[in-house]
Amino acid sequence: MNFYVGSGMKNCELVTYYAERLKEYGWHQTYDWVGNVNGDVSMEDMKEYATLEKQGIVDADVVIILLPAGRGAHIELGMALALGKRLFLCSQTEIDFSLENTVAFYELPSVEKLIGTKDENIAEIMKVTFYDKSMVKEKTY
Repeated sequence: MNFYVGSGMKNCELVTYYAERLKEYGWHQTYDWVGNVNGDVSMEDMKEYATLEKQGIVDADVVIILLPAGRGAHIELGMALALGKRLFLCSQTEIDFSLENTVAFYELPSVEKLIGTKDENIAEIMKVTFYDKSMVKEKTY
């Protein structure tokens, strides 16, 4: 299963956590943008990152957006919706989905909203029904 994890830059550690857990199950991360987060970025770097992130979403079977998310992650959300990707919005609190904080696109039927701990949300993502079980390693905790 190919996946992409988007979020705000302040959530880099959480993005890495999700990616590492999914890779333990044999999933493949299409692009890891976390390594590009630093203070010394040029406009040329930004163009390159945008191209790589876009391709990461195109190549993904599943797109996971971790909330709270930044502007870029909301663009990734829109791309995933437009491409018909399996899409999960993950939050550790219901506040991200409250009327004051939500985005109308969160309410589309194709968006799967998960509220729980990072491990609970990962467990729900692992329940996707269209994956090839031969690609996924069994994992017990």
